[in-house]
Amino acid sequence: MRGIAMIIDFGVPDFMARAMLAGAGVAIVAGPLGSFMVWRRMAYFGEALAHSSLLGVVLGIVLGVMPWLTVLALSLVVAILLYLMEQSRRATLDSAIGIVAHGALAVGLVLLAFVESARLDLFSYLFGDVLAVTRQEVWLIYGGGALVLGVLAIFWHPMLSVVVNEEVASVEGVNVTTTKIAHLMILAVVVAAAMKVVGVVLIVALLIAPASAARQLANSPEQMAVFASLAGVMAVAIGLWGSYQFDTPAGPSIVVAAIGLFILAVCFGNRPVRNVP
Repeated sequence: MRGIAMIIDFGVPDFMARAMLAGAGVAIVAGPLGSFMVWRRMAYFGEALAHSSLLGVVLGIVLGVMPWLTVLALSLVVAILLYLMEQSRRATLDSAIGIVAHGALAVGLVLLAFVESARLDLFSYLFGDVLAVTRQEVWLIYGGGALVLGVLAIFWHPMLSVVVNEEVASVEGVNVTTTKIAHLMILAVVVAAAMKVVGVVLIVALLIAPASAARQLANSPEQMAVFASLAGVMAVAIGLWGSYQFDTPAGPSIVVAAIGLFILAVCFGNRPVRNVP
């Protein structure tokens, strides 16, 4: 990869170059998606998908397949399950999220007790292992990211309409059900990809913090999405630099940097009037 070779020329180790590329790839996609999570107040929904990721990891180890694949599959199932539970109105959305999220996490931890080989990797799954990312995983992140951004571009305006007012969007001809499901599918894919960067525990913070920072600066939804991606890439760069300099965990360092950017945006970038949801 030419980009990695160029970075190495400036004295940056190969594993740090791969980590930066992987983290930036996830941050670019997380920007617009995190913006929708902020607009629709879906932080707890993201937590449910993140917590279910641990169960996906354990299932991957038990089945002998790549954990990323089982995490993605389980995230898709959980996303659809939560949507159906919301539509059926048999339980309130917050109750459904709590049951599914903590239920999946509990089942994953119970199964983990029977999988001896998974114990050594538990910390990396919980808090990320971006420094160990491989070239194949970098290509996978960017390939999946391109697909996600393409789908997001197609559904951008319908998703914005649903954010503003679902009933009005339906009257205007927007298929609200399809739009919501597409959003959930995209969120599941990004959660699965972000697990490698910041881990199960901190995924939602990487989605929410840069978007929340961008909200303080943006004058339009599109501008907020772009600013969120830029803030995410900055958080990855600052977090990895801090991790390399001070020997701190990379994933948590990235999240700390993202929260720091949010605090700066709140203190110095707040505007009284913004045309964002």
